[in-house]
Amino acid sequence: MTADWRIAVDIGGTFTDVVLLDAASGNVVVDKTLTTPQNPLDGVRTGIASLLARADIKPGDVTAPIVHATTLITNALIEGKTGRAGLVTTQGFGDTLLIRDEHRYDMYDLQIEFPAPPIPRDRTFELDERVSATGELVHAPTPEALAALTEQLRTAEVESVGLCFLNSYVNGENERLVAEHLAAELGVPVCISSDVSPQIREYPRMITTACNAATMPVIGPYLEELQKWLSSEGFGGSVLMMLSNGGVVSADDAARIPIRLVESGPAAGALAGSWFARRLDADRLMCFDMGGTTAKACLIDGGEPELTNVFEVARAYRFKKGSGFPCSVPSVDLVEIGAGGGSLARVDQFGLLKVGPESAGSEPGPAAYGRGGTEPAVTDADVVLGMLDPDSFLGGDMPLDQAAAAAAAARVGESLDLDDVQVAAGIHEIVNQNMAAAARMHAVEMGVDLRGIGLLAFGGAGPVHACGVAELLESHHVVFPVNASVLSAFGTLVSPVRIDLARSMPRRIDQLDPAERDGLLDELRAEGRRVLAAAGTDADKVRFRYGVDARYAGQGNEVTVWVDEGDEWTLETSDVLDAFESEYRRIYGLAIPDVPVEVVTWRLSVASETQPIDPDPVAPGTGAQPVRTRPVVFGRAQDPIDTPVYKRVDLGAGDRFDGPAIVEERETTSVIRPGWQVEVAADGSLVATRMISADQNGASR
Repeated sequence: MTADWRIAVDIGGTFTDVVLLDAASGNVVVDKTLTTPQNPLDGVRTGIASLLARADIKPGDVTAPIVHATTLITNALIEGKTGRAGLVTTQGFGDTLLIRDEHRYDMYDLQIEFPAPPIPRDRTFELDERVSATGELVHAPTPEALAALTEQLRTAEVESVGLCFLNSYVNGENERLVAEHLAAELGVPVCISSDVSPQIREYPRMITTACNAATMPVIGPYLEELQKWLSSEGFGGSVLMMLSNGGVVSADDAARIPIRLVESGPAAGALAGSWFARRLDADRLMCFDMGGTTAKACLIDGGEPELTNVFEVARAYRFKKGSGFPCSVPSVDLVEIGAGGGSLARVDQFGLLKVGPESAGSEPGPAAYGRGGTEPAVTDADVVLGMLDPDSFLGGDMPLDQAAAAAAAARVGESLDLDDVQVAAGIHEIVNQNMAAAARMHAVEMGVDLRGIGLLAFGGAGPVHACGVAELLESHHVVFPVNASVLSAFGTLVSPVRIDLARSMPRRIDQLDPAERDGLLDELRAEGRRVLAAAGTDADKVRFRYGVDARYAGQGNEVTVWVDEGDEWTLETSDVLDAFESEYRRIYGLAIPDVPVEVVTWRLSVASETQPIDPDPVAPGTGAQPVRTRPVVFGRAQDPIDTPVYKRVDLGAGDRFDGPAIVEERETTSVIRPGWQVEVAADGSLVATRMISADQNGASR
C-alpha cells in the first residue's frame, strides 16, 4: 500500500502541535514543541523536523497540502500586537469605532471599559464619497481627494489599509476604486468591507474590517515565510488554513481576509469532536479542550457543532457580552476561558485564591518548566499533587522541576497560611470550577442541560482535569481519545474545504424579485467556487447550502434559518416562510400571525466532500497491568492515595481497570479519579464511566 502522508499544525499559546498521518493506513505520528511567540515558524520547523525523523520519511514524501490552525490572529487582537493599519471611511463617520453601537454591556458600571479600537482615531481618515442606501452611486471621490488621502496614509506610515464606506454592503464600487488606487500607490495590503463583511449595520461591518486590516501584517508575512520554507525543504503540498467556521481554505485566501481565522484552533478541535461523535454514535457530546493557555467547551449536537454568525473577540470582561469586538465572521459556537496549564494563581485583594486568566504561556512558562517563571501555574499544581510525573513530561524530553513548582505554590500559600500541597489542591479545584461554570453557561445559552452528556477530553491538560470537571457537571462519561493532546491539529485533517459567505439585501419576502435574489446568489456561488478551486477542490465535489437571516418586519434582530441545498435555489416563498416560522417558534415558543417576514441577509455555505479517515483498531488487550504506583492527592484535605500508573501503549481493546489511576503517554496524562471505571474501546480511546457518587474532593459517598 502506497503511503499518503499528510501534516497538520496547530499553533497554540503555549505549545505548537504537529500531526503526521498516513491516510492510506491510518498510521499517526504526533509531537508537541513549545510555541515560539517571537517567530512562530521556529516552533513549526522544530515540530515538523521531529515528526519526519520519527517516521523516517523525507519532506518530498509529503505531497498533500499541509493544514494549519493557529491562534495568531486572536492573540494579536487580544494583546494589541497588530500591524500599523489605517482605516478610511465616508466623510462624517470617522468616529464610528469609538461610538461603537452605543450599547453599554453593564449599564450600572460607572467605570465601564471597552477595548481600544484595533485602529486608533489618528489613523482613521475620512473621504468625501457617497453611495445611497439603495445602492445608487451618488458621487465618487475626486482625483484630488484620492491624492490627499494617499499622502495622509503615507505620512502615517501604515502597513495595511481597511476601507469601510457607508452603504458599501449593497454597492462596493467606491471601495474597489479607492482600494485599487491605494494598493498601487502605497504598495501595502488593502481590504474592503464589501469583501470582508458585506452586511448591514455600520459598526459590526467597520470593526470587522478594522480587525482584518490590523491583522493582515501579522499573518501575511508568516504565511509567506512558511510557504517559502516548505518549498525550499522539498515539501510537495501547498498550505491550507483552518477557518473559524470549521472549514479550510488556501493560504492566499486566508491572508486576504485573516479575520476569518480568529477561532481557527478551537474550531479545529470542535471538528475533531464532531468526527469522534459520529464514530462513537453519540448524538450529543461536549468537547472539553484544555491547552496551555485556554480551555474551550463546545457542544456537538446531532454530530455537528453549532455555528454563530458573530464572534466577539478581545472582550474587556471575559463573561460580559458586548465588551469586545463583535466581528461578523461565521464561527463555531463555543466558549473559551483563560484556564489552561499555564494559567497563573494569585491571591487577590480580598485574600482569596484566584486562577487565570493571566497565563505564563511558553515564555517563561510555569515555574516547573525551569525557564524563569516564579508564579505557580495549573501545571505546577498538578506536579505538586502527583498527577504529572516530572520525569515523564513529553516522554522525558522536557523534564519538570518539581522543587520549583512546590516553591512557587508555597510562596502563594504564605499569605493564606497553607502549605504547597493545599495551595496546589486549591488551584486544581478552582480551575475545574471555572471550566465547569463556563461550560454550564454555554449550555444554558443554547438551551441544553449538560447533565448526562458525555465529555470528550483533549488538549495537553484536558485529560488531567476532565473527570473533575465531569463530576461538577454531573456527567458520568468521559472519553479520552487517542492522541488527545494534539486532537485540534488532527481536526484540521478531517475538516472539509469550506467557506461561508453572506451578503445583506433587505427585502420583504412576499415582494422579492426572484431575479434579484438569483443574481446575488450567482455572485456568492462564483466566489465560493473560486475559493474552493484555489484550495484544490474539483468542481464536481463542491456542495452549496443556502440560508437566510430573517425577521418579522419592524423587528431589530434576525433569526438564521438554513433552508435549501443544491446547485440552484429551488424553494418557493411559502417554503421559506414555513422554515422561518418553525425556527422562530422553536426559539421563542410562538409565531406572529399576519406580520410580513423580511429577509435581511442571504447566506451560502460552500463545502467539499471530505476523504474518510479510518485509523486501524488497536490490538485486543491482554489485561491492563500498572507499571508502578505513585502517591496522588485528588482534593483538598485528602491524604495522598497510592495510585497505579499505566502506560497507554500497553493498553489494548477491552482492557478494564478502576480508578484512581494514571494513564501516561508522551504528550499528555489522563487522570482517572476515584469512583471511575475505564474500558479501552476498539479504537484505543479510554472510556471512563463514573460508578459511584464522588464529591469534588474525590471522597466517595
